Order: sequence, then structure tokens, then C-alpha cells
Amino acid sequence: MLEDKVIVISGATSGIGYAVALELAQKGAVLIGVGRSEERCERAERALKDASPHGQIKFLLADLSAQREVRGLAAEVASWVREKGFGRVDVLVNNAGMVTNWYTATEDGYEMQFAVNHLAHFLLTHELMPLLEAAPAARVLTVSSNSHRRARIHWRDVMMRRRYNTLLAYKQSKLANVLFSAEFNRRFAPATAMRAYAIDPGLVNTDIGLKGTGGVVHWVWQRRQKSGVSPEKGAETVVFVSVDPSVNGSQEVYWKDCRPESPSKYALREEEATRLWRLSERLCGISK
Repeated sequence: MLEDKVIVISGATSGIGYAVALELAQKGAVLIGVGRSEERCERAERALKDASPHGQIKFLLADLSAQREVRGLAAEVASWVREKGFGRVDVLVNNAGMVTNWYTATEDGYEMQFAVNHLAHFLLTHELMPLLEAAPAARVLTVSSNSHRRARIHWRDVMMRRRYNTLLAYKQSKLANVLFSAEFNRRFAPATAMRAYAIDPGLVNTDIGLKGTGGVVHWVWQRRQKSGVSPEKGAETVVFVSVDPSVNGSQEVYWKDCRPESPSKYALREEEATRLWRLSERLCGISK
């Protein structure tokens, strides 16, 4: 049982995130789920409390495309875990993600996929660092994709304002997840027990590619998702890396099918990861 684990999961009201939350709730973890829909959050919280042996489940509402809401979410997480007497976060699962087939700017002025799929995870991790540092050996998981292998960071136009392409924007954001995880370990692993991991759940039958798309992209995703595994299958590696004792201290950054795997060579370039980290700090208004 996992009564001693405090776990935060974004995008936890459906798909992979909900499947992860359900399994961890059944194992007894203390869970904080995050979603965008109040109705879905309330429904998921009720269901997970019923599945949990102790009912220590809390869902919080946040639109992760807005940095003010990411900061507000982190403050709510901190307030709840301290109120309950935990004072730490053992595992942060950065699972929320989206696809959109037209250029959309967030309220902060950033391209939507880059903002939600990368910057929100970067900022939420930063804001929760005091709670992660308070845990004995915190783990930060970010759900990436095999799509990162055919991607690079478009440094001259990271937001792709000049020539937007849905798939290139998505792949870039998934590459950013791996670069972020690798750089996190370079910065913190030598002196702390914290570790970051990028998780490849495989092709999963979820609606992520249907919510913000239309036309050809919508049609392609509908056909693509039919060959995907169930969310429960896609959740297996996330659950494993979140809590399995065999992962303790591992610096293998990329995991698929419950075992480490080599990411793309680009994803392991230290100069690219450092450059992305510094850019992310600037875009999130983080000053050293």
C-alpha cells in the first residue's frame, strides 16, 4: 500500500491521467488530481474516494494554459498538503496535454501546445519545488511520446508564429518534455534524491487529438487512436515509475513499457537542454 505517498497528477479526469489516478488510489496513495472541468473534477473525486481505502483524494480546478492559474494551482496544492499534515509531494505526474491544429495564443502570448505540453509542466514543477525537496526521494514524471524522436526545437521561431504546423508543434513539445527531464537531473541529481523521468505510454486510445482539432488532423487522429492501447495499458509505465522501489535513484531519463529506453540523440544534447531551460525560465518569468 502507498499511504505514505503524496502524488499530484495533472490531466487526471480522463484518459491516461484518470487511469493512473485510479490505480494509485486503489493502492492507497494520497492523491491530488487536476482538471479543467469542474463537473469532471467532482465526478473523478467521488469515484476515486470510493476506490481509495482512506479517501485522501482532492481534485483541483486549473486551466494550465494560463501561468497565473498554474501558480494558483501550486499554491492550492501546498495549502492542502500542509493542512493535511503531509508537507511534501513525493511524486508529480505532469500528464496534462493537448493538440490543436491551428495557431492559438494563450493569455500569456505563447503557442498553446508549447504552453500546455511543456511550459505548464516546467512552471508547476518549479512552483512545487519546496514540497518536492521536502520528500525523501521525489520523482517528477512528464508524459512524453515517441514523436519526440523526429523533432527538434525551432529556436528561430519556437512558437511557430510564422508557419504553424500541428504535428511539428506537438513533436517539439514532446521533445521538450525529455530535454526538461534530462536537464532537471543534471541540475539536481548530484546533490539531491530528486529524479525526473520522461514517460512514453505508447500509442493510446484517448481523445487528446480530437478536442482541439478539425478537418484532416481530426480525421487522422480518429483513425490513429483506433490502433492504440487502452488508457489503463498506457498508464502502466507511469504507475511503475511513480512508485516502484526498483526505480529509486535511477537516472535513466526515458521509460517505456516499464523499463528504460534510449531517447533520441537530440534529446540528450546538453546544450539544447540548457538552452531550453533558460528560455523556459524567461518565458515563465522565473528569476534566479
